[in-house]
Amino acid sequence: MNVSSILFARSADAARATLRLRLAGGLAAAALCAAFAPGAHASTKPSAKPATPVAASAPAAGPLPAGVIARVNNVSITQEQLDQVVHAANAPDTPVLRAALKNQLIARELFRQAAEQQHYAAHADVQAALDQAKTALEVQAYLRDQIKLAPVTDADVKAQYDKILATLGDTEYKPSVIAVKDADTAQKVLDQLKKGGDFAQLAKQYSQGPSAAQGGELNWISFKTPIQAGNTQNWPQPLAEALVKLPQGAVSSAPVEVNGSFWILRVDQKRPTQIPQYDQTKDVLRKQLEQAAAQKATAQVVVDLMRNAHIQE
Repeated sequence: MNVSSILFARSADAARATLRLRLAGGLAAAALCAAFAPGAHASTKPSAKPATPVAASAPAAGPLPAGVIARVNNVSITQEQLDQVVHAANAPDTPVLRAALKNQLIARELFRQAAEQQHYAAHADVQAALDQAKTALEVQAYLRDQIKLAPVTDADVKAQYDKILATLGDTEYKPSVIAVKDADTAQKVLDQLKKGGDFAQLAKQYSQGPSAAQGGELNWISFKTPIQAGNTQNWPQPLAEALVKLPQGAVSSAPVEVNGSFWILRVDQKRPTQIPQYDQTKDVLRKQLEQAAAQKATAQVVVDLMRNAHIQE
């Protein structure tokens, strides 16, 4: 595994950031897109039936039936469908949002009918997308039945919180990095930095490491010092050791070589380690533990299937 992969295995501030994550509400603008997501046209509940057109040549007269909020060429759009996309929107349920989503459902039905009339269902790209969607649903259903996870307990969450706290030092660092693949390029970058070159611009130009597009800027990270193997928040140990030795604002005087890559570090800021309270982070930690358990169980299913499979590559 190369250094970039190691750093991306968890975020550069894995320990502290896992305690700092905050839940954010969905944006109303993004919510409108939910009406165009697969399944927005029809109910996703097993008992729900897709909208069924009546003869378009004979428009229905009179008021809409109970539970129907609109008809598009005699195809009914139901209150249940609107409720579902409002729920999926993850935004405050307001009359403005409902009106916008209702219009989106109407537009979506118009698009669907126009595409159906021109036989788009028979297009090769549509058929390929349907096959992919069918495969994805089959896989999801299979894994749902095969993977039975034990619930994550409050004790599990608290133990994870304590485990993370035990890895933190008294000081946390806000680093930026430039990672390149050869020593000559690393030296070239260092020479330009010594001449007053802008670190962020050089990172965007040369770096092949994390956050290159953001000028190499990484999140806050904290280590217990002196650095010990296996207690570096998934940073390679040479990088962690180099980082904690730098004063604030300083750039490493020489590239740090790790697994064939050459890293230049800068400490943008230092401060006492800030630790959020357990109640602020327990929900995020629980989700992370659940995801980790699901990934582990899925990997085991793959291993079991491979034992009885003939795979040629």
